[in-house]
Amino acid sequence: MMDMNTLVDVIIVGGGPAGLSAALLLGRSCRRVVVIDEGKARNRLTYESHGYLTRDGIKPSEFRQIAISQMKPYSNVRIEQDLVEHVQQDQGIFHTLTQKGRLFRSRKIIFATGMQDHLPLIPGLKEVYGISVFPCPYCDGWERRNEPLAIFGQGEKFFHYVKTLYSWSKDLVVLTNGASAVTEQEREELEARRIGLIETEIRDLQSHEGMLHRIVFQDGQSLHRKGGFLLNTGARQASRIPGTLGIPLHDSGGYVTTSDYGHTTIEGVYIIGDAKNAFTGLIGAARDGYYIGELINKDLIEDDWEQI
Repeated sequence: MMDMNTLVDVIIVGGGPAGLSAALLLGRSCRRVVVIDEGKARNRLTYESHGYLTRDGIKPSEFRQIAISQMKPYSNVRIEQDLVEHVQQDQGIFHTLTQKGRLFRSRKIIFATGMQDHLPLIPGLKEVYGISVFPCPYCDGWERRNEPLAIFGQGEKFFHYVKTLYSWSKDLVVLTNGASAVTEQEREELEARRIGLIETEIRDLQSHEGMLHRIVFQDGQSLHRKGGFLLNTGARQASRIPGTLGIPLHDSGGYVTTSDYGHTTIEGVYIIGDAKNAFTGLIGAARDGYYIGELINKDLIEDDWEQI
């Protein structure tokens, strides 16, 4: 059993698929691990998660319950529902302070804190987000295939996003919610594929129990759609603590790492999952956790070997 005075091998901040995957591998490696998670996962609003082999269509809450239950055989892994407020490094040891006033000490620390969405201020969008309007076609496109869909957004990545969604449905209307920078060539390509383009500002989205059925514009016109995809969810880092340690943000919104696995410029600090990539997906996040768990254990093996 561990108490708060125990120096643990690894603190993992964040208990999503990335953090829990790292905890499982490190636990099985006989490492003392504490996972600290606030319990506000980015995907908590969605009914189902897809693309994870053997778990396709699972509810996010069920996925988490199964993951936590599979930690029970490992008494060396402790899971705490709490919010990390401050992390400080002193002589190679990380001191982690939580909202509940608890202080944990560790040799290594992983940030698997993910991102949080800050949706555009379109009335009615929150009611449909995660139910009939989604950000990721690979996650939810199959269930919306061949349906009349709206694509919300504009900007640099908009045209590629439209082309991607065209694989799932040919009945598309692009809604820029105001004047856009769509080029003449892009307009011609959309028109050639009978993809609608509406640049009028949106007044509200009308839905029933989360299912989108109508989009009303500021000029009074309306459009029937059964679902949609949102290009920009306003995703931001869920935790700014890595920044306070000196780890900068990449242009993509993820924290800068010095390897694909999640190493950073600070020895003993690792970033994985959405916190590193901005968007990883369920199985990608779990992969990140597995890889970094193995690499950290190798580092700890070398450190322990040299102590004798």
